[in-house]
Amino acid sequence: MSDLSSFRPTWAEINLANLIHNYRLMKECVGNGVAIMPALKANAYGHGAIECARALENEGAQWFGVALPEEGFALRRSGITTDLLCLAGFWEGQEDILVEQRLTPVIFRLDLLERLNHAARSAGVIVDYHLKVDTGMGRLGVRHSELGSFLDRSRSFESTRLDGVMTHLASADVPAKREFTEKQINLFQEALATVRSRGNHPRWVHVANSAGAHAYPDSHGNLVRLGGVLYGLWRDVTDRSKEPLDWRPVMALHTRIMLMKTVPPGTPLGYGGTFVTSRESRIATLPIGYEDGLARALSNVGHVLVRERRVPIAGRVSMDLTLIDVTDVPGAEIGDRAVIIGVDGPIHTTAEEVASQIGRLSYELTCGISDRVPRVYLRE
Repeated sequence: MSDLSSFRPTWAEINLANLIHNYRLMKECVGNGVAIMPALKANAYGHGAIECARALENEGAQWFGVALPEEGFALRRSGITTDLLCLAGFWEGQEDILVEQRLTPVIFRLDLLERLNHAARSAGVIVDYHLKVDTGMGRLGVRHSELGSFLDRSRSFESTRLDGVMTHLASADVPAKREFTEKQINLFQEALATVRSRGNHPRWVHVANSAGAHAYPDSHGNLVRLGGVLYGLWRDVTDRSKEPLDWRPVMALHTRIMLMKTVPPGTPLGYGGTFVTSRESRIATLPIGYEDGLARALSNVGHVLVRERRVPIAGRVSMDLTLIDVTDVPGAEIGDRAVIIGVDGPIHTTAEEVASQIGRLSYELTCGISDRVPRVYLRE
């Protein structure tokens, strides 16, 4: 989307040039022989899965990762042909369309593998899957101690093929957890040996997320699953004891002042009157609220950028509207741009900074930008 003339003046800018820059940067980081799987789950962390997929497919990405088959189906409908891995597996009843749409599931339950095998046999094809081993995350995956039994029982499913082995690092972003992370990597190597000893020949071996790819070269395998760093989100999801790369933010969030008013000292503002002016103040109304993804927790805490100045949110963020105090911004007027995430002249505010003000993660912030906020895609 590029023409906002008929829309409310609240929009997210998605810089696809920065997305490609980050992808190339990580290709150089992981080196030859290691493919990158961009994570497109949760609408590409709020950035727009279809447009990001098109840009990354054109760049040569060999895999995309989604959480749900539904996300994969949407990408297929949009014309994306790149291999898709369903990171959270699939639900009972989805196996037939999974096979039809050529999605590769992550497997961690024998009954789901049996369903996949039945669907593949009915379609007359061999379907690949990636086996997930739980080495310490504790969410999904076959427990390391139960792997041998799982593999033995899976041999009867002749219409499926174990084409990948994976695990997920729980604490690769935490320097104090280095010993735990290295234990996970070692357990995975043992699991991989077990898989191969049972006569399997997986083409794909993957452990690393963004933090692992950056801080643990021995976790790369021949495929890394990257989310945050591709979208320029790294300050709260990577090991800060390691030198960061030149990751560039992909999302900016903007709106414009829709109303200005001058109020006397002692004026309560917003629901509950939680902000009371201490002086004659110029208050601006912004057409953005918590339904758009501007968290209510930012009430009386957050800031936005107006005319190269940092100004406070005044009162409670409501569903559709937010007040800011622009008393100290000379010349502020209706139509002025307000930057929630992004750059305004010499100053900037990052998603990580905004999220940290309310004890949240940058991913929560960008994933929370709702569908009613149009995305404008910048290609240069």
